[in-house]
Amino acid sequence: MRVIAGEARGRRLFSPEDRSIRPTADKVKGAIFSMIGAHIPDAVVADLFSGSGGLGIEALSRGARRCYFCDNSPKARALIEKNLAHCGLADRAEVLHGDCGAAFDRMSETPGIVLLDPPYDRDYYASCLAAAGAAFAAAAGGLAVAEHSAARPLPDRLLGFVKIREKCYGATGVSVFLYEG
Repeated sequence: MRVIAGEARGRRLFSPEDRSIRPTADKVKGAIFSMIGAHIPDAVVADLFSGSGGLGIEALSRGARRCYFCDNSPKARALIEKNLAHCGLADRAEVLHGDCGAAFDRMSETPGIVLLDPPYDRDYYASCLAAAGAAFAAAAGGLAVAEHSAARPLPDRLLGFVKIREKCYGATGVSVFLYEG
């Protein structure tokens, strides 16, 4: 795992010691940022189910103004903080504990982009998109990027979100949604 582009380009990220955290593969991460890269500069980003923090760190490296990382696992939060310090990006980040709904309540700024990579075998998409939609409604729009199983595509419309792009990379699907309300 490494940072692909931007100010921390080439930095290797620390990896989890076990399989309890599933980092996004560099190929998938690169594809995500080629889809949404134009929206990243000066954006406020929320990286939900952050794991090692690779997606949010990539966003910060590419010019996001701020990133909120959210994960329930103390091991994941410690790994995120270690990776942020290693990349010199900790001053523009906040690591939060709790589920996605509670995380939005603790963010001091409304994110314009939500990166969502929950465990594929659990159905967290609806609850997280509902929380993101409530935040986006107050701020007039926003993007949500969801990683999911390629075998289980997400619906084209979900809780005020409209899918504008979908790609599959092996067993991983990536869907980009625009919030329309």
